[in-house]
Amino acid sequence: MWQNILLKSIEQGLVFGIMALGVFITFKILKCSDLTVDGSFPLGAAVAASLIVGGCNPFFATFIALLSGAIAGLITGILNTKAKISDLLSGILTMTSLYSINLRIMGKPNIPLLNKPTIFSIVESTLEKIPGFPLKYMYLILFLIIAFGVKFLLDALLNTQLGFALRATGDNPQMIRSQGVNTNLTKVMGLSLSNALISFAGALVAQYQGFADVSMGIGTIIAGLASVIIGNALFGERSIFISTAAVLFGSIIYRSSISLVLSLRLAQASDLKLLTSIVVIIALTAPEFQKVLNKNSKGGCKHAGVEKHIKNL
Repeated sequence: MWQNILLKSIEQGLVFGIMALGVFITFKILKCSDLTVDGSFPLGAAVAASLIVGGCNPFFATFIALLSGAIAGLITGILNTKAKISDLLSGILTMTSLYSINLRIMGKPNIPLLNKPTIFSIVESTLEKIPGFPLKYMYLILFLIIAFGVKFLLDALLNTQLGFALRATGDNPQMIRSQGVNTNLTKVMGLSLSNALISFAGALVAQYQGFADVSMGIGTIIAGLASVIIGNALFGERSIFISTAAVLFGSIIYRSSISLVLSLRLAQASDLKLLTSIVVIIALTAPEFQKVLNKNSKGGCKHAGVEKHIKNL
């Protein structure tokens, strides 16, 4: 039983890790708060599921889902950079609009993919022809390839001239503007890339779970932040290569922790969002508590030193 729980946790950690990489781009690279995530994740699922049910090739449907996420990010970016709406409010407006758009695309709140071809069913039918292939680990192997493939492509992009411009836009926009770089353009591109990855993850999750639901994006941003923060806490702020790997490992640890808590019946499935919020709150406040403890520790040491000096007199 525990082996199956661990296997499923790693699978979910990897596929949701792709979504977390999208959150990483906005939260860590661009240094902006983008709430489009909760709308673009189900957008990818809605587009992919609707196209697959309509008879479209699953690979092509997933690609269109990725493009739809990029468009969602583009809209958020334009609202922020051209309409001068704050990044937080721009994301909220796009996210709210996407709920209605997703319903329009799906035509109903839920689309089952039972007996419909998906990326995974196509791959499985191919792998069945290989003698001795462990089909039990098919999802794990596929998600490892996809998640780390996305990670390496993102690493390569962020180490190009465009990638340095994206990173500088978040770190020091005034400096990069003085170098003649259009920070509005780089921000829009970053938001488009981020939401493209998030919608891609949504399309994969829909095919993995066997359904798309209009409400499946609720709390996605919190789960993504939890993965980024856990990874950052474990590995620290290092190179891009380490940081993106940390996000994937953070996602796996987060999903494993949630599965463990639910398996031990320490909480109910309905408590999932609450548990996630608590994890993020603890992770965000931990550095401040550490500073207070260090300050008190230094103060105590200083006080002890004064007392010792008085006694010596």
